[in-house]
Amino acid sequence: MSERKQKRFWKTTTVAEEGEGFAVALDHRRIKTPAKAALLLPTRVMAEAVAAEWDAQEEKINPLSMPVTRSANAAIDKVRHQHAEVAEMLAAYGDTDLLCYRAESPAELVARQSDQWDPALDWAHETLGARLIPHCGVIHQPQSEAALANLAAPVHRMTEFELAAFHDLVSLSGSLVLGFAAARNWRDADDIWHLSRLDEIWQEDQWGADEEAQQQVEIKRRAFLHAKRFMDLCQSTMQ
Repeated sequence: MSERKQKRFWKTTTVAEEGEGFAVALDHRRIKTPAKAALLLPTRVMAEAVAAEWDAQEEKINPLSMPVTRSANAAIDKVRHQHAEVAEMLAAYGDTDLLCYRAESPAELVARQSDQWDPALDWAHETLGARLIPHCGVIHQPQSEAALANLAAPVHRMTEFELAAFHDLVSLSGSLVLGFAAARNWRDADDIWHLSRLDEIWQEDQWGADEEAQQQVEIKRRAFLHAKRFMDLCQSTMQ
């Protein structure tokens, strides 16, 4: 984007229904993605969130202050054109899911992993029909083909917008199960994020937290919570 285009050039921001989606206009000019595709959003609430981000811009446009717009752009310009590949990559997390790799010691960590991670695996079994088996150590132990197929199917059925959100829920947590748990409201998103950091939190409890590392963790936590918000915007039925 050129310096000229970085300046705010519009007065009003509006949302309008367009076909099966919703468009955002700046002084009646429809917004486009960086790749010049129409920025057509799947729900009104998402369109309103995008409009609010643009309306909040002052003298110059700051893309970093528009996370919903950026996620929508990624869904349209990137995920839409490689949907199968992205879905396959995310589904593959099931065979190496974070929740299945357990410590052999100390006993307190072993118990903490069992107490906090087993309920998520039970939920995946009950909700998604996928029983993943935990094991000790870091050596790969393949999961059953049936369980992996049951996890992969709903990933491939996601829209490009849902898949863009799901990508961050899974990749940031390191767990396909926790990605589903966040997307389907098993527990509060912040609680699920802390489950993904159980081992790190254990280490911090023993040896203390590094300030610089904590700053990076906070960046990732905010990105995870944004991904959950974007998923909710994708799935909203409000008109």
